[in-house]
Amino acid sequence: MSLFDTTAPADDSKRPLADRMRPERLEDYVGQEHILGPGKPLRRQIERDELTSIILWGPPGVGKTTLARLIARVTRSEFLSFSAVLSGIKEIKAVMADAERFRHLGRRTILFVDEIHRFNKAQQDAFLPYVERGDIILIGATTENPSFEVISALLSRSRVYRLRPLTVPEIVTLLKRALPVIGLEASNELLEQVAIHSNGDGRQAYNTVEAAAAASGGVLSEQAVEDAMQRKVLLYDKGGEEHYNLISALHKSVRSSDVDASLYWLTRMLEAGEDRLYIARRLIRMAIEDVGLADPRALEQAVAAMQAVHFLGIPEGDLALAQAAIYLCVASKSDASYQAMNAVHEDVEKTIAEPVPMQLRNAPTRDMKAWGYGAGYQHAHQFADAIAGMECLPPSLAGRQYYFPTDRGLERRIAQRLEEIRRLKAKS
Repeated sequence: MSLFDTTAPADDSKRPLADRMRPERLEDYVGQEHILGPGKPLRRQIERDELTSIILWGPPGVGKTTLARLIARVTRSEFLSFSAVLSGIKEIKAVMADAERFRHLGRRTILFVDEIHRFNKAQQDAFLPYVERGDIILIGATTENPSFEVISALLSRSRVYRLRPLTVPEIVTLLKRALPVIGLEASNELLEQVAIHSNGDGRQAYNTVEAAAAASGGVLSEQAVEDAMQRKVLLYDKGGEEHYNLISALHKSVRSSDVDASLYWLTRMLEAGEDRLYIARRLIRMAIEDVGLADPRALEQAVAAMQAVHFLGIPEGDLALAQAAIYLCVASKSDASYQAMNAVHEDVEKTIAEPVPMQLRNAPTRDMKAWGYGAGYQHAHQFADAIAGMECLPPSLAGRQYYFPTDRGLERRIAQRLEEIRRLKAKS
């Protein structure tokens, strides 16, 4: 069937919402900005009408079929589609005959093959002569790595574009467009919950809203969404009081070394749709403020969790957050460095900004050296244990101590080392 067939279906309302919401303009397509944004490779191919055979590789529900249809519409090509699950070589040859007929009529054909990885080698080989002759432009869609699932001869004649899971804001945008179509109203919070639950799959999000709409009566209800998702909805205003209450509960539970409470409050935030990178940032702060040098690896763990969240996304990245929270809970605690900085800030605020002592200044010129720059400097590596007795604070603060390590974790060893340094300084 041609993409431009004007025959309308008998009852459009009976079609799945995901199918009804397919955009008719490339500008209305949501997601995949890395290949479809202005100046990006696939966008340039489409706009310049220089399309070659392509493979769209990505997870379910990210718009592979929709994109293929839009490409055909924009390039005004015939659109032939069939599924690798239902078709064999006999069907391929029948479709190719149609494509060849269109070519003789001066019309270009885009052949869309869904789940192309399900074709065996012989079936994929059947496409090659038609691709080479230009009878068709092949668009294959696959959820599997095409390097392993598509024959090399076909890959060499195609460009592979990897599609990413849809983000929560992108899915919310799609759902907002769908609400008038099904005569429904919904809060942003509920739509975000549906988007989070959909895990990057726009089709699943549409199906959830469509199922919930039947039991909502004009306004999407929390209970209807829970029934459709088969899980509890945890709503809270990410910019309001409950947002701050929950992060406060998590922070204080970690500080109190309560693993179970920390995991509970963390999970409450995750289930409610909190920004994962916000949680990661707060865990990094906990590592610095509450664990500190009692266990320096806590900061490494927190930063690694942030990187894992950014790299993996939802839900795998959530495990990294949980792991970091557990580590911070069981780590030795110290806020000595935090208190040291507070004490320094207080002195900086209350005392005059004294000039840097001469012994700490560089003397890159002869004149500066003559003026006393660098006079009295003691190079630490010229002393035993690389410890000199030189004072590094301004005269009015000489001898002042700010950092007082605890006797917990690594800070016990740090305290011993500081005592040794002070003894050696006095001796020097």
